[in-house]
Amino acid sequence: MTTTPTNAEPARIAALQDGLLAWYAANRRDLPWRQTRDPYKILLSEMMLQQTQVSRVLPRWLAWLERFPTLEALAAAPTADVLREWSGLGYNSRAIRLQAVARHVVGEFGGQMPRDVATLRSLPGIGDYTARAVACFAYEQDVPVLDTNVKRVLHRVLIGADAPKPLLNDRQLWALADEVVPLGRGYDWNQALMDFGSSICTARKPACLICPLRESCLAAPTIATALAEQQGTRRRTAKVGGAAIPFTSTARYFRGQTLRILGAQPGNAGVDLAALGAQVKADYTLTDQPWLYDLIATLHRDGLVTMHPAPAPAAPSAVREQQATYATDGETSDLPTPDLSGIRVSLPIG
Repeated sequence: MTTTPTNAEPARIAALQDGLLAWYAANRRDLPWRQTRDPYKILLSEMMLQQTQVSRVLPRWLAWLERFPTLEALAAAPTADVLREWSGLGYNSRAIRLQAVARHVVGEFGGQMPRDVATLRSLPGIGDYTARAVACFAYEQDVPVLDTNVKRVLHRVLIGADAPKPLLNDRQLWALADEVVPLGRGYDWNQALMDFGSSICTARKPACLICPLRESCLAAPTIATALAEQQGTRRRTAKVGGAAIPFTSTARYFRGQTLRILGAQPGNAGVDLAALGAQVKADYTLTDQPWLYDLIATLHRDGLVTMHPAPAPAAPSAVREQQATYATDGETSDLPTPDLSGIRVSLPIG
């Protein structure tokens, strides 16, 4: 069988559409953002759900809307308050992007969220997925919404097993997703794919024995064996590759610690950088000063904190959230020791 999406069999597409929509009608999750078509509330749910479980998002989505019920309220809020409200959800740059969208829409579109994908895509920090999610879930447009769950279901049912690696690239998967959206059912279709991928057609342990799409699924005969072999390869690689880096030694952890400490300062008073290290890291020493400066300068460049005075453009290179920022095996940084005196750090002002 070829791996081009245009060769997906029409009969198999029809079976997928009928079977999946019937399954969704009986098993749909009752989520609060499915009870609204407010594009701001839809955008908020999509931003929060990126890399965060539904169970964690549910109470935070409701609490956020109590604090910032409209785009206008979010746009007018101090960024420090926005970050405090987001605290604990992780990947705090999402909160900055969300407020940037709110301010742009209020300033350029009179507070009315655009309807078409192209204009939504032009908003600051909005990519293909989020633009299409708002167009579909707020405006009920028949556009594909391709997250990891949707990719998995479409690939397995219409193309075949996605292990040890997918047979289609992202561009082909987008084309396939666009091809199979049922006319007039885009909203239910995309929600159904997401629910099905998160509960039945899961990444590592798909429930093939009870799957209503089993008879028409091209991956069903081989997916269990393919996933078992893939898992065995991962175990062997892990043994050879050494121990994983603890989460408490990663940039994401230290970035979160920094924002929590700054968020607890009354009136956003901030903290002297020279005194911040010991609060961020329990065994902090003076030899960690280059690491601390790099961590805070990165947060400053990401718009998550304000440094007074601001770092020079030639400050140490940014460290990404998912990488370790601290040498855990006795290594020392070769960065020059910065002068931390006179530098104060706070949550953003504005």
